[in-house]
Amino acid sequence: MLSLLAFPTQPWGWAYVTSEWAIRLVMLVYVPQRRPPAAARTWLLLIFLFPWIGLILYLLLGRIHLPKRRRTLLEEMSSRIRRAAEQLPAEVRTQVAELPAEVSDAARLAEHLTAFPMLGGNSVELLPEYDQSIARLAADIDAAGKRVHLLYYIYADDDVATKVTQALERAVSRGVECRLLLDGIGSKQALKTLAPRLRQLGMEVTELLPVRIFRPRRARADVRNHRKIAVIDGLVGYVGSQNIVAPRFVPGFPNEELVVRVTGPVVAELEAVFLVDRVQELHQTTGIEPHLEPRAPTGAVFAQLVPSAPGYRQQTFALLLVSLIHQAQREITITTPYCVPDEPFLTALRTAVARGIRVRLIVPRHSNQRLTVFAQNSFYEELLEAGVEIFRYRTHFLHAKSISIDDQVVIIGSSNMDIRSFALNAEANLLIHDAEVARQLREINERHLAESDQLTTEEWAKRSLAVRVAQNTARLMDSYL
Repeated sequence: MLSLLAFPTQPWGWAYVTSEWAIRLVMLVYVPQRRPPAAARTWLLLIFLFPWIGLILYLLLGRIHLPKRRRTLLEEMSSRIRRAAEQLPAEVRTQVAELPAEVSDAARLAEHLTAFPMLGGNSVELLPEYDQSIARLAADIDAAGKRVHLLYYIYADDDVATKVTQALERAVSRGVECRLLLDGIGSKQALKTLAPRLRQLGMEVTELLPVRIFRPRRARADVRNHRKIAVIDGLVGYVGSQNIVAPRFVPGFPNEELVVRVTGPVVAELEAVFLVDRVQELHQTTGIEPHLEPRAPTGAVFAQLVPSAPGYRQQTFALLLVSLIHQAQREITITTPYCVPDEPFLTALRTAVARGIRVRLIVPRHSNQRLTVFAQNSFYEELLEAGVEIFRYRTHFLHAKSISIDDQVVIIGSSNMDIRSFALNAEANLLIHDAEVARQLREINERHLAESDQLTTEEWAKRSLAVRVAQNTARLMDSYL
């Protein structure tokens, strides 16, 4: 690269320098549009130092690109779901004004952003054991009589996933309609080796967001469908952090997950998200349109699905998370494998502690994403100084994602607490208002805390200069999202 002040002596040199300055000046105007100042500064620094390299990277990764067709379909389906929600029976559609203050504002916000309302009359079971969750899902598939809908970021062709696959094969042999939506990156291997066999058996297997170099109107390659949803006969639903894969991502530290098994009216919202994703990928409804099928109450739990994706006009989950933190009165416990907060999230945590709220963050000591963990670690000093208690779980790779507010409000789903989940990935999280479910989650959290080491400011200050540099460098990378 020619220096900013270099004076070329050849005509081609003048052309090159002119092109570099043209890039700098144009991007100086374009980059800051609808972008946080910190991210804009990081991009502009790269572009001013390396104009052509910066321009190419910006064209590839600079904007969260989703084809207009997908955005239009999502808006159309959301409008349809909103109209269907208004027709749900009064005994299941909860009036937000009747909810306690700790959840009413969040429920109203979530419905405004996603069209899904808070629904009463549900039963919820927390499944923190890996094998138990897989076994329950396989058993529910074995009991299916009409249809099975699975949407997963990772669906593998291994010994653990085989339990679910065999249940699907048995279901198809009984005449049950089985449809699978699998992310094109996360389930890449299974789409090559397993999907052809499943299709031959009569299952519908659809690749979500396939990565094709020359595919026109494609989404940005790192925009992924990170959801984990299963719906059986429209009556039983699963949502959480667990993929259909063996828990061996971190050698010696198998994944530990958290899944919600739910029955009742909110299952219709899970199935609606599945069908919306299917329509967006197939470009047609093929006779199965997204809807909210009325379901009879099965319990007394209030629940609301909160999907998020780049196609929504705002960062749904991030806004909901910040809103709940600001409404907390006593205690917040966040469990996540990755915590790389954006500025609103970080400010909300600081403000909560300043208001006298106890904030606990549970993260794994061991991880499979070195760059992300370096970026995450770069925030620990700020969090500790603010008064956030950080606990590092040492037994397994804690892949569970949950939030507990005041032992009353719970969120469990697929979203990490980082900018990728906030802005790039399609995610699904269940917002639950129920004291008993919150009690069960507290027991799970207390077990995690008992097997964790609390990080202290003194301990963290001992890390080497090289580690600090690596962490702060990784932190910059998140601005390129």
